[in-house]
Amino acid sequence: MISAIFNYEFLQNAFFSGLIIGVIAPLLGVFIVVRRLSLIADALSHVTLAGIAGSLYLSQTVPAFALLNPIYLGIVASVSGSILIERLRSLYKHYEELAIPIIMSGGIGISAILISMAQGFNQDLMSYLFGSVSAVSRQDLYVVIGIALVVIVFLFFMFKELFLLSFDEEFAKASGLPAKWVHLTFMVVVALVIAASMRIVGILLVSSLMTLPVAAAMRVAKGFKQAIIYSIVFGELSVIVGLVAAFYLDLAPGGTIVVTSIIILLLVIIGKRMMLAFAAKGDSTV
Repeated sequence: MISAIFNYEFLQNAFFSGLIIGVIAPLLGVFIVVRRLSLIADALSHVTLAGIAGSLYLSQTVPAFALLNPIYLGIVASVSGSILIERLRSLYKHYEELAIPIIMSGGIGISAILISMAQGFNQDLMSYLFGSVSAVSRQDLYVVIGIALVVIVFLFFMFKELFLLSFDEEFAKASGLPAKWVHLTFMVVVALVIAASMRIVGILLVSSLMTLPVAAAMRVAKGFKQAIIYSIVFGELSVIVGLVAAFYLDLAPGGTIVVTSIIILLLVIIGKRMMLAFAAKGDSTV
């Protein structure tokens, strides 16, 4: 695949998009997992699916939308979903978790209706659901790069605020931190990453890339910064191995990337247990 990258533009688009997503998805995923918001990524992915299905339907019925990249309407839907989740969380102050199934259910319902109206599943929609190596265009790559820059700038200026909100939200609010707006902005950035990742990982599997590398990293990391580094390493490894496997085996890259992430997680868990067992055995012999 490495040699083919220099010959085929679609492989260049897929590979470089995957490398970027392998960084930004686990990077935000650390904050998502620490704040116990893992299911929000699933909810936003289903809302994104509604946007994609809507765009495909409009392309069939309105000629002006035929040339519109579905990723744009997917981004609009994902960002709108993140804002709605925050509004519902503030409405149900004592039952904030209700916002997630409400938005997820709405996304699934609207997606089902639009998919039916768009004459069911087709090859374009399947590539958005599970990813596709050949479907990533140069325009998609530019969108991924732009969103990656937004993520980097956001984390550069808001890292301390996010860190404080993640570990001591009450103190953050008491110290005058605008927690509501920081969290809303964070949710919008997460929505952007989910929308950007769908071409490679697929809408239904993108949340896995935001959580599985983090789950593996938390087994070996000794601090928050180490967790971030290990998450990115595991995320990049999953993307590279997954894309290579998808290319040579002609499989959906979303599936191969997620399965690779699961294998890495299992290896980390087994390796950690073996290390603890050897350490305990060494202590007992002493």
